[in-house]
Amino acid sequence: MDCACGHTHTAAPDLSGTPVPVARAPMALHGHLICHDTAQMLTALDLLEDHATASRAEPGCLRFDIAQSDDPMVWTLTEVFADEDAFAAHQARTAMSLWGVRSRDLGRDFHRHPAQVMIRPEVPSDHAALDALLTLVFGGPSEARLLRTLRTDGDLSHSLVAHVEGVPVGHIALSPLQAVAPAFALAPLAVHPAMRRRGIGRALIDAALRAAGAPVVVLGDPAVYAGSGFVPADLLSPYAGPGLQIHGTLPPGSVVAHAAAFAAL
Repeated sequence: MDCACGHTHTAAPDLSGTPVPVARAPMALHGHLICHDTAQMLTALDLLEDHATASRAEPGCLRFDIAQSDDPMVWTLTEVFADEDAFAAHQARTAMSLWGVRSRDLGRDFHRHPAQVMIRPEVPSDHAALDALLTLVFGGPSEARLLRTLRTDGDLSHSLVAHVEGVPVGHIALSPLQAVAPAFALAPLAVHPAMRRRGIGRALIDAALRAAGAPVVVLGDPAVYAGSGFVPADLLSPYAGPGLQIHGTLPPGSVVAHAAAFAAL
């Protein structure tokens, strides 16, 4: 289906996973935009691309897809926002925009509802969105490149995605750690800026620990990981220091080495 934003949307998102309770639920909207005459259809064709671009640029907008259906007078719309406040900000901006003013007489048949955060393993259709998420969260391409290289090298042992209606809003990866016993390295961990402080990061960490079933080593802020049971790691590693932590046990002073992809960081 060709989209008014110029994209073609064909693959249905993977909506499966384990629910994650959050304090503030995301908000989703599904429905149709209905033109009553040719003039309204031309208005939609003229203005929807800019409206979609501006909507996606909003910090609380997680997804904004609008596609012309087989009936050229009807558009199918799917929107996902971080929460009700983000949706209210979207409505306020839209009302003041050229699209908002000129589309007031179009028909709207929408259903709005709270959405669920879910955690599941990554699927191939997540790859581009994970690139974008990691680049956004870390302010550059390094962590996205790390994830791609781990995947290409066969070193991505577990890759878990937190999503809202198929839109990745969080991610965690485990890769094999060279050690005296089976163990994993945790990195990267990312949560969309608009979805932080809701327990998604902790839920991803806990899900990764369950998937690992073995010691897990991480380099990061102890304040982030202590709540999941990580403690300072007494290990020989290029990353040794206050930020090196472990969940589970390896012999004190033993040598560990990360997958080759980490050397490029």
